[in-house]
Amino acid sequence: MNKQIIIVPTLISLLLFFVGCTTRNLNKERPEPRPLFKDIAPSISLQEQPNSVADSQKIAEPEGTITLDNALSLALTHNPELMSSLWEVRSGEAREVQAGLSPNPELEVEVENFGGSVEGENSDGTKKDIRRFDEAEVTVIISQLFEIGGKRSKRKKVASLEHELLGWDHESTRLDILTEVTNAFIDLLAVQETLPIIEDLVDLSEDILHAVSERVKAGKVSPIEETRAKVELSTITIEREKAKRDLDIAQKKLAATWGSTSPVFQNVSGNIYKLGSIPNLEDLISKVSQNPETARWTTELEQRQAALDKAKADRIPDITLGGGARYLDESEDNVYVMGISLPLPILNRNQGEIQEARYNLYKAKNDKNAVEIRTIETLNEAYQRLSVAFFETTTLRDVVLPGAQSEFAAVNEGYNEGKFDYLNLLHSKSTFFDAKLKHIESLATYHKEVAIIERLIGEKLDTISETNAYLQRSEKQ
Repeated sequence: MNKQIIIVPTLISLLLFFVGCTTRNLNKERPEPRPLFKDIAPSISLQEQPNSVADSQKIAEPEGTITLDNALSLALTHNPELMSSLWEVRSGEAREVQAGLSPNPELEVEVENFGGSVEGENSDGTKKDIRRFDEAEVTVIISQLFEIGGKRSKRKKVASLEHELLGWDHESTRLDILTEVTNAFIDLLAVQETLPIIEDLVDLSEDILHAVSERVKAGKVSPIEETRAKVELSTITIEREKAKRDLDIAQKKLAATWGSTSPVFQNVSGNIYKLGSIPNLEDLISKVSQNPETARWTTELEQRQAALDKAKADRIPDITLGGGARYLDESEDNVYVMGISLPLPILNRNQGEIQEARYNLYKAKNDKNAVEIRTIETLNEAYQRLSVAFFETTTLRDVVLPGAQSEFAAVNEGYNEGKFDYLNLLHSKSTFFDAKLKHIESLATYHKEVAIIERLIGEKLDTISETNAYLQRSEKQ
């Protein structure tokens, strides 16, 4: 007998309507980048992705002279750690999509009264064979789980906020990498400025050795002074070689920030002597909220609250509805079947997960306060170091260097005239060139402390100074 199973089309349509289909835009970039380095654009953003990991690692190595902006852009595009963070954000985006999907419907097919071992008898006395499928009853049911208590929307909200937190983590990584690039650039720029000073010192030491040798030949000074001059020249020559090695190391360290192991650029271009004004500490503290580690906690608290709401919703049992058709061989008819399934929340009411989510929320509030206090403390320390570096470099520039240069010029001239001995000349020369090298070192320290503070407040110091200057002018008018 040809059995036909008919499943009501309207029932199928109703179930599929509740299942629905969720679509999601995967090209959403968040959070908004901090003001710091916002104008530095990579070639790949959260709205784009390379065709493969190999494509993302292709680097167009710069040649010749590069600027800080060049280095920052290269790092934004090719830094492996930053690229890894970007993929993590995209993974979180995919998890958000998954969290918004409804459960799939289930199809159940049930076959009864088949495969017996004997023949049976119908109600009218005729024989029937239940050893095969001729007398089987076939039931087809489609069932759908309906989530109660807004579980789907709450689950989606939790995943959305987790995705947003990954965006904040990516922003933190971005600023960390760019600050690392800035510091590496400053180190290289400082070595570049130091090497010519040491080269001049080597040339000067050679000239002094020649002058001392002539005075020894003339019998005007002891040969011991010539020995001292040779030792001094050898010492300075060693320092020159060390500076050359430091230059090579600094170049490779900078190139490593964009994933290169063999830099081909020759030097960097920048003004290490440029100093800016230092804003008030209170103005800087007011900007701490721009720090991603601080700003993320608004989202973190929302996520913890959403997780608590989801845990509370999960204690509400879900309903499973099913419906279909059954073919009755005996009457050669089709009948409808329906069912409902509802768990009884007697033993498990999700008590543990709710309490855990509540504790996590309390913990997040304390963590938020701890992060803010720690960030302000770090800012205070960096501000003090910046102030000391600023004072040191301006004092060296305005007081120490002019005085040391004047003294060295006078002693050098007096030595040639026989007014001073070699020890006086050596001391004045060391004082002058040590001051020049110390000035470069203090400038590098100043700029690196600026970079640290800018990382902590998420903004350039010069923009704060310009804003304050404008406000002061406006008040006077």
